[in-house]
Parts: sequence; C-alpha cells; structure tokens
Amino acid sequence: MTCPEPTAPATVAQIPPDARDVMSADDIARALRRIGHEIIERNKGASELVVLGIPTRGVALADRLAAAIGSVEGVEIPVGQLDVTLYRDDLRRQPTRPAGRSVIPEVGIDDRIVVLVDDVLYSGRTIRAALDALAELGRPRAVRLAVLVDRGHRELPIRADHVGKNLPTARNERVHVRVTEVDGEDVVRISGGDRR
Repeated sequence: MTCPEPTAPATVAQIPPDARDVMSADDIARALRRIGHEIIERNKGASELVVLGIPTRGVALADRLAAAIGSVEGVEIPVGQLDVTLYRDDLRRQPTRPAGRSVIPEVGIDDRIVVLVDDVLYSGRTIRAALDALAELGRPRAVRLAVLVDRGHRELPIRADHVGKNLPTARNERVHVRVTEVDGEDVVRISGGDRR
C-alpha cells in the first residue's frame, strides 16, 4: 500500500559542497530490510502491525519498510502518515509552517502495534510530538520507533527500537537524508563540523 503524499510540499534543502556521503542507496535499502526483519522477529510475525511515517522523509521510508515486511510475511502491512506539526514544542521559535494531515489506515491504531518511522533521531522532540499526536487518535497496544539514522544528542528520554545506522555527530554537524520520492536520490550525507 502506497501512502498518500503529504499535503504540504516538501522543500528540497541545498546540501553544502563539503558534505560527505555516509550511506549509499544500497546501504539504505539494506538497513530497511534489516529493520523489517527485526520488527518481524520482535513481533513474532506481522499481525497487528501498523506502520506510520513522520513527514516528510519518514513517510517514504515507512512505505518502503511496510513493503519490506510485507514481502517477507506475504501480507499487506497497513501504512499511513502522522503529522506532528501542531504538537511540536518549538512552534514559537520556528517560522510558520503549514500543518499537514495524518493518514491513518482503515484498521486504525487501537490495540495495534504501531511502528513510527522517521529519517533522523536527534533531540527526541519530534518523537515526543508524535506520541502526543498518536494519543489523540487512539490507544495502540505498543508504540515502537524505527529510524534510519540515530545521530545522538538526545534532549528527552527517547530511544529508537530499530536503527539503520548509529552516526555519532558533533552538534554543529548536520545530517542530510535524501530519498528518491522527495529528493530524486537515496543518500545520507553529513556536513559541517571541524574538519581539522
């Protein structure tokens, strides 16, 4: 099942010329397949799973992850998207951004195992907002977190259950995740930091 496009158009960020690749398209594909197998093993199958991507790039990754799980288990995994814009705690400091929309599969999330999918886990504030948004939509049996990149520097007690790549970073470095559906390529790059 392909997730609907986010209602707000995604902006393709310019990546500085000093950025270096840390994950290729093949690395990303392998990481998603591995995460899919981890989820199946932990869940003892794919029953009761619902996969929700956090816009923007988390939606594309969620769609791919659900397809990977479905191909192993021979079933279609319900997949959707969870917009967290109105639940963020930095709205007063950030430029005004349009709220997107959440798309919840017909099976809903009540008594389901919800796998939240995001591209980068950093401070943990986006995931806190996602948990608040999820609480207004229903009561899952469990919520798990899958991220492509965990770069550290948590500000809240949040930990991913499934990680594609642990990427220790300096605070002044920036991780750029690009996916074909949004950016026209699959790659993870890092820029900034001290190059000495």
